Amino acid sequence: MAATSSHSVDLSQAMNLDPAPLADWLVVMPVVWCLLAGAILLMLRKRTELQATIGIVALVGLCLLDAALLWRVLDGGSFTMVMGRWLPPFGIAFTVDLLGAFFTMTSGLVALAAGIFGRDDVDSTGRRYGFYPFLLLLMAGVSGAFLTGDAFNLYVWFEVLLISSFGLLVLGSEREQIDGATKYAFLNLVGTTLFLVATGYLYGLFGTLNMADILVKAPELRQTAPLMTLVCLYLLAFAMKAAAFPVNFWLPASYHTPKLVVSGLFGGLLTKIGIYALLRVLVMLFPIERMELGWVIAVLAAGTMVFGVLGALAQNDTRRAVGFLVISGIGMMLAGIALGSPSGLAGAILYSAHSMVVMTAIYFAAGIGGRVSGSFLLSRSGGIYASHLVLAFTTLALFLSMAGLPPFSGLWPKVMLVKAALDVGEWWLAGTILVTGFLTTITVGRIWALAYWKPRAAGADPLEPESQKLPMSSVIGLGMLTVLTVVFGLWPEPLIAISQDAARGLIDTSSYVLSVFPGEVPQ
Repeated sequence: MAATSSHSVDLSQAMNLDPAPLADWLVVMPVVWCLLAGAILLMLRKRTELQATIGIVALVGLCLLDAALLWRVLDGGSFTMVMGRWLPPFGIAFTVDLLGAFFTMTSGLVALAAGIFGRDDVDSTGRRYGFYPFLLLLMAGVSGAFLTGDAFNLYVWFEVLLISSFGLLVLGSEREQIDGATKYAFLNLVGTTLFLVATGYLYGLFGTLNMADILVKAPELRQTAPLMTLVCLYLLAFAMKAAAFPVNFWLPASYHTPKLVVSGLFGGLLTKIGIYALLRVLVMLFPIERMELGWVIAVLAAGTMVFGVLGALAQNDTRRAVGFLVISGIGMMLAGIALGSPSGLAGAILYSAHSMVVMTAIYFAAGIGGRVSGSFLLSRSGGIYASHLVLAFTTLALFLSMAGLPPFSGLWPKVMLVKAALDVGEWWLAGTILVTGFLTTITVGRIWALAYWKPRAAGADPLEPESQKLPMSSVIGLGMLTVLTVVFGLWPEPLIAISQDAARGLIDTSSYVLSVFPGEVPQ
């Protein structure tokens, strides 16, 4: 009879044997909450009368979780939770710093406004076919992308939000939507493929996908590994996701086709995921390579700003014009990334948060205006000022915020970006930002004058306020975002401070690394 042998295994070398603190679960709760709420809504898809109520309650809960997460980071700094209690880099890490928490909170507020707005914008058929489950799945992907500490899982969360965005884009199954979805899907397929190729290349070079582990190993590999090739692949992939020039033609061809609430969500959130990925990968993981590519990114930023605003100026359809304004705003964020200084990055971060709120609201306002006047074409609309005074002034406030004029939220990030460019002698980039702001003012002024101030054409049916009362949910959704841009403009100090601290966290990564590997600091 063979003797039985036994030996002990020291699991502490591979696993964290202590239970995770309850507060650390906050880093995964936004994703878990969205997935659970989406699953419940999917099971109740035939109860269309309950979809909006449950969806909005779930989005309120998401905002509360996001607020708690932001408070936890502001109070205690970056923290990490690794799946399955495996020690990093073996386990999949969720690591949140101030940048991720700030973007997650902002996106949650935008999603809540969209959920409220969608109560009337999406009919019972759209609810039955999954508007609110798709919205919650989209937010699971967005939250996961902002909170993951693993490069491959950044790709995974991109895929989650893309799958849900395809569902939202074709909701309604109209010919125009299918055409827009085809263009959207093709370019995103190319960008996603490049992203996956770059991530495979990253794993081949580093033998790890944990971002903190990459930070630790990068100085040793910089002299021997072709990191510049890797960074160029990521730059191209994320530029496609962000709709940066010259790979941005898919956005104005697709964002005007879905329902108004979906256009607002896409314009506010999806391109900012690409900007976030550029901040995380180029600025935090590969700052030396980003510095060498700074002039390339600056040229892309200038081209994106100018192309976007000129494209908007040439449009007759307000929805397509707003799509081009989204592109122009991406150029502003790229300018901050190109500068790479703490003030430049802070300006890019603050502009991203501002754009999430304002671009979503502008899509909502433009959509309501088009419905009130009976057309989205500037040549066929007009008279909104006379019949819907509050809507006209709300839209004007959002337009002024988009142009970067006081007293709205768009002023401060543009001031920060211009100052950051002048501080390092990049006067031409500062000039491009100012000229783009001037052209944006002309563009939005033209839209407002033709669609809102201009009287109705002779022979056109007059707009009767009493017969065209705006749905209360649309008013609340639009009003919520408008109030945010006014409050941010009048009281910008807290957001400026958060953006500056978030920018410093991208440059000084010691806190990020220590949250994953206590006692380890990158070179």
